[in-house]
Parts: sequence; structure tokens; C-alpha cells
Amino acid sequence: MGEQSVHREQDDGMMRVFMKALLNDVRAMERMLEEGMFETGIRRIGAEQEMFLVNAARLPAHTAEAIMARVNDPRLTYELAKFNLEANLTPQVLGGDCLRKMERELTELMAVVRDAAAKEQTEIVLSGILPTLKKSDLTLDSMIPNPRYRALNDAIMRLRGSQFGFSIKGTDSLDIQHDNVMLEACNASYQIHFQVEPDEFASLYNMAQVVTAPVIAAAVNSPLLLGKRLWHETRIAVFENSVDARSDLQKARGTQPRVHFGDRWIEESVIEIYKEDIARFRVMLTNDDHQDSMELLDQGKVPRLDALCLHNSTVYRWNRACYGITDGEPHLRIEHRTLPSGPSIIDEVSNSALFFGLMSEMIEHYPDIREHIAFDDTRANFLAASRYGLQAQFRWLDGQQMTAQSLIQEHLLPMARQGLARVGIRKTDIDRYMNVIEKRTGNGQTGARWMLDSMKSMDGTMNSDEAMRSLTSSIIKNQITDRPIHRWRKAELCEQQDWRESYRTVGQFMTTDLFTVQADDLIDFAASIMEWKHIRHVPVEDDQGHLVGLVSHRDLLRIIARGNTSKDKSVAVSDIMTSDPLSITPDTPTVDAIRLMRQKKLACLPIVTDDKLVGVITEGDMLYVAGKLLERFLEEG
Repeated sequence: MGEQSVHREQDDGMMRVFMKALLNDVRAMERMLEEGMFETGIRRIGAEQEMFLVNAARLPAHTAEAIMARVNDPRLTYELAKFNLEANLTPQVLGGDCLRKMERELTELMAVVRDAAAKEQTEIVLSGILPTLKKSDLTLDSMIPNPRYRALNDAIMRLRGSQFGFSIKGTDSLDIQHDNVMLEACNASYQIHFQVEPDEFASLYNMAQVVTAPVIAAAVNSPLLLGKRLWHETRIAVFENSVDARSDLQKARGTQPRVHFGDRWIEESVIEIYKEDIARFRVMLTNDDHQDSMELLDQGKVPRLDALCLHNSTVYRWNRACYGITDGEPHLRIEHRTLPSGPSIIDEVSNSALFFGLMSEMIEHYPDIREHIAFDDTRANFLAASRYGLQAQFRWLDGQQMTAQSLIQEHLLPMARQGLARVGIRKTDIDRYMNVIEKRTGNGQTGARWMLDSMKSMDGTMNSDEAMRSLTSSIIKNQITDRPIHRWRKAELCEQQDWRESYRTVGQFMTTDLFTVQADDLIDFAASIMEWKHIRHVPVEDDQGHLVGLVSHRDLLRIIARGNTSKDKSVAVSDIMTSDPLSITPDTPTVDAIRLMRQKKLACLPIVTDDKLVGVITEGDMLYVAGKLLERFLEEG
């Protein structure tokens, strides 16, 4: 998440001081480019590994601070949420056994974190989105107590002027409203870095934009969010919305969001990106820790460009330009941000190898990729890959059209192999990582496909909460073995997990596929719904989704017994419904709900959030849960 020392409260004076430093940094970078101050003749790679922390029930665990207290390793750092951590790998010179070194370091780091996590009754999960996450996990109480994160949340909410609200459509649909930036904590990435020379930055950055689509199509690992089956890489949609600082007016104007792919090719220099982002995106964070960069250049020193780096850290291009200093020498990097965490370490390194190999080889064949593909097609390919994974349909170079799977298998895998060989990667390592990509794209089992197929195979055998916990348990089990995803068997019900955890609150098993009526509807309509859908209760709501009543099968029998129905008499739902029925929230403990239903002799309890209907539980649901838990109890006894 970048520089941590920032101002929580900002006034106009602070903004002006920071903006002056920011513009000074831009002029300094232009001068550095003109004077050839950047490192050349070497190419380095690196990576950042984000992860989730879960407890024995496979639910998010707020143990990041406790784990960090146990681990004295500068490569580990906090992320946005108390249930996230991040590891930063040691940069490697591209060539030789650099990929195997990355894999070994990742394996070592994960072992260190697992050991510390175990002492906190916690396990780690590498996944683009944690299947067991719930909206209730995404409050400011879950945020790491760090001034930068609070300042970022305050700044985005101030610029937006309203809550976050967006929709994602996949196999299911998700419509969500949220009042803070913690939706971003849904995402865990495996971000890779590629150091380039200033003179080749524009051509290689454009190439990175092009290869992003096939690389993400092969790597998709985030198809589930809050129990919904959405994009194969749902992280892309979530991140673009979770830190969207645009007001409604700016959205109407078509203003670019802070998380974006870009809207044009880079023409000549990295400076185009920085100028574009400063001109387009308001400063969100400020600090006092910035130097007079031009003065330092006059003294023959290398400036840190603090203001430029801080602003750049709040603009989230999927391929982001980065400035850094190694051993006193400045350099430029392309940070590739689309890759998800997981499914396994060898899968992640293989995804990296595909990206690095394609970057190294395709630039030899297509020095100016702009001559072979339109930018709009490149962006469309990226979105298609995020939605559909290997089945995405691409418009590729020189007008070719094919699926991502065919493109990778028939054209890009050979090029990636050649590119890795070109930069001196050991043949055994090329085979190791490219074989993983070849087998994964051959059988079509990406991380996303495995999750979706696993969910399908478990459908009807358990409630959604149990399924998500079983899925997460299977991810942990497979990751410890470090088998690549193409060798994973579908997840099954995890008999070892504490089954009671899936029934502790009514929100974990309530019925959300609801059939409702309104107060002025005919009771004939309510009766028809009950007959057609084999249900005995129909909630009554208004146009805004507020619960206003409940109609039961008993209510219908009562009105018939009284002789209040005839062909000539219309009876409205409002005439027979129970107005303002007793309701509970999704967080109500199941035991409390059972007691309430028994005490009040209720056969149905509507479930509301902010007075809006979100689900129901019935005596039939309670009988099912009781029977299932009794069956498990007797089996274990």
C-alpha cells in the first residue's frame, strides 16, 4: 500500500505545499531522463505476495498484528486488513535460476508465516478472494490501525461524496452498497515487477498492456465473492470499484477511475504516465517527508521523488510505472498488478514466467506493438479474460480472432519458452514452469474453474456457508503440498471441520431466494405463489424493499373459512397480512432464533438489514438444521 507516513487531516495549505513538491519531482524526473541518470544494462524482476489469514473455522482471522510480532523479517509487512499480510521478495537479476530462487524464497517465507500463524491458531490462504469472506468482515474495525489507511479512506469518501455502490454480473449477480474502502481487502494479489530501461519503457509498457489479457486468462483464481459466482477474476471488478473516488458527476462525464487499464498507448516516455495521472487524479494523501528534488540534482545527488511516489501509490493502473533506487542508482519498473494470489506457489511463479517470457520475446518480433493491434482491442481482451478466463474470445494481433486457450496453447507458449531462453533462464526451469502453464491451459483447470466446478459438485449436499468453508479447507490442504492447480481434485465436504460453525447465525443458512408480494396485491396472487413454489409464507414489502407484513398459509385458510372470498369481491394482501411482523437480523444466533420461534409460536421469521428484507427462516429450515446437526452428532458419537 506504499508510504505509510501521511497526514490524516489536510488543509488547503498542506495541499499546495505538497503539489509544489509533486510538480518539482516531475521536473526532476524529466531532467534525470534527459541526463541519462537511470540504470541501464540490467533487467531485474521481483514480486509481492499477498495472503489471507483464517481461523480454524476458515473464517477471516484478525491476527496480522500478532503474527508480525512473532516474525522478525523485513520482507513481511501489513496490508489493509487485519486478516491480510504481504511478503516482498528479494529482487533477482533476470536470467539463470532467478525463477527457481523466487519459488524457493516464496516457499521459505510461507513456511515462516505458517509457523508463526500456527501459534495464533491461524492458517494462511493464497487466493485472489477468500471464499468465506462476508460483508460483515469489511468494516473499519477490520482495518489495520495505520494512519495511511484511515487517511486513504477519508480522502476517497470525501471525494466521492457518497457510499460505494456497484453491480457485478456473472453466473450470479451481486449488487452492493458499502460505506468504506474495505472492499479492497477482498483482494489478494501476486504482483510482479519488471525493471526496464528508460529508452525502451514506452515500447515495453505497451507490450505489457497487450500480454496482460492472455496472462490473466491463464491465471484466473477469483470467481467467488460473498457467495456469488461472478467473473473468473472478480478481483478486477472489485478493485476498480473499491477505491473509486469519482463523484456521480464525474462518472456521468466519463472520468477515468483511479483503478484503470488506461485509454491510450504510451508514445515516448514514462513521464507521460505521471503527467497524465497528476492532471487527471486529485491528490488524496500528503506528507512532509519530501525533498527539494531539483536542488538535490544540482548537488549531484539522486532524489527519492517522495511526493511523486506517494501520489503514484494512490493511482492503481493495472500496469503501473514505478520509480526506485538500488544501490544509489535510480531505475524504472513496470509493476504488473493483475495476477491473483494462488492457487499454489508453483502456479504463481509459472504465471510470472509466462509474463516475463512473453515480454522478452514479443518485443523482438513486434518492436512497436501499436502497429499490430488497436488499444481498444487490447483493453477489450483484458476485460474478456477477467470475465471468462481461458474461454475468453480475443481479437489478437493483425486481426486474428481466437479463444485465450487456443492463443496460449498454439502461439504464446512457444514464444514464452523462446523469450525465457533468450534472457538465459535455465532450460530445466523453463520446462518446469512452462509445463505447468501448458497442462493447466490444456485441461482448462484454472483456479477459477476448479472453484466453480467444486461448488457445482457440492451443490445440494450442504449449505453455502459449509461449501465455502470446505472449499477453503481444500485450498489450504492443496497449497501445503504445492501441487499445481491442474492436479487438484475437486473440493468435497470437509468432515474434519467444525460443522457447528456453519449454523451459528441464521444468516449462514437463511433462504435468500425470496418470493414476495406488496400490500395492495390480491390475495389470489399470494395464494398462487404459495401453490406454485410450495411455500407456506410470503413476505410483504414496499417498493424500497422494506418489510411491512407477512402472509401465511394459515391466514389464507382463515379468510376462506370466514367466507370473505368470492368472484365479485377483491381482497388485498393488506386485509389479511400480519403487519410489522417480528423480524431478526442475519447476525442473530441460531439458538436465539429457535427460542424466539418456540416462545412466540412462530412458523416463519423474516430477516432484515436496515429494515430491508434480506431472507427468511422457517420451521422447516430449523427442522432441517436440527436433523442435520443431530445426524452429524450421532455419527461422531
